[in-house]
Amino acid sequence: MAHKVSDDCIKCGACASTCPTGCIKEGSTKYEVDASQCVDCGACEGACPTGAIKPE
Repeated sequence: MAHKVSDDCIKCGACASTCPTGCIKEGSTKYEVDASQCVDCGACEGACPTGAIKPE
């Protein structure tokens, strides 16, 4: 199960820098998780200062 970034994302990049698989990339309005590469480790969820990342 991949994680998903909500609209609460402030595009700080904390999630992308902690992702061990590099599957989080900056989108036009928020960061986005490539579900096909996500290993559901939860590192991004813990790094997000706004709580914008949750398991799908």
